[in-house]
Amino acid sequence: MTIPAPRPLDHLVLAARDLAAQADFYRRLGFQVGARNRHPWGTENHIVQLDGAFLELISTGADFVAPRDPDPRTFSFAAFLAGYLAEREGFAMLALRSTDARADAAAFKAAGVGDFDPFYFERRGRGTDGRELHVAFSLAFARSPLIRDAGFFVCQQHHPENFWNPAFQTHPNGARRLAAVVMTADGPSDHAEFLSHLTRQREMLATSMGLELALPDGRLEVLTPAAFAFRYGGAAAESLAPPLPLEAKPDHTPTRLAAYRIAVDDLDATQRRLADNAVPAELRGDLLIVPAAAACGVVIAFEPA
Repeated sequence: MTIPAPRPLDHLVLAARDLAAQADFYRRLGFQVGARNRHPWGTENHIVQLDGAFLELISTGADFVAPRDPDPRTFSFAAFLAGYLAEREGFAMLALRSTDARADAAAFKAAGVGDFDPFYFERRGRGTDGRELHVAFSLAFARSPLIRDAGFFVCQQHHPENFWNPAFQTHPNGARRLAAVVMTADGPSDHAEFLSHLTRQREMLATSMGLELALPDGRLEVLTPAAFAFRYGGAAAESLAPPLPLEAKPDHTPTRLAAYRIAVDDLDATQRRLADNAVPAELRGDLLIVPAAAACGVVIAFEPA
């Protein structure tokens, strides 16, 4: 019996209430930001392409209306995003790469981590020469009852030749690839089974800080809040969530997607660029860290490639 290989990271859904301001901030970070696109259901995005993965900067459009009472067999991307933005900005959803979204949806159902129909959509994009291109995607969603504040799915591209473009993957800050995705959870091991089904990675490194799953060309880490604060700094950790009134503070930290790391050619050059563009950043060991308070609710870290 052939054991399926772990799924690679595909893209991050980074939600903000002001998409234009978010795109401007990512340009100040030194990324090449793609043109503004619109989904059929009313959300709008910009794409930042890397080698093998991308960042999706996303918000609701001016005339967006959140769907009501969606079909229970359909995971409503629009409804989830609207609910997320009603509470916070940040790293809303994680997508892994798929070559067969329909088979992945069936696998999620069999594992008890999602009983949703695959979701197909298409839109128009533009190449570097301005020519209109057709892109299409199928998504298969997974869900854990232990995780309310993050969404998870796999993404199959039907016309990848119209999407991926090396010209879009050259960034002034020297960014090359998505190195890691970081979650925070009070009990990282509580999520081991779900993440194993999501990623198809059966082997995990468990430490006192949390879990680490090796994926093709990247890693998925689940850290305790204390470990996250130790690695990324207390100020970065505290800026992940808006302050709550004392009577509303939960007795635990919500499990959420908290940070991502980008491998760059020259960390010193990246640091100079951020300083020149007045982007707050702290160097901690081999990481250059931008706090969530400055980065639309997600901690961004640059590391040497």
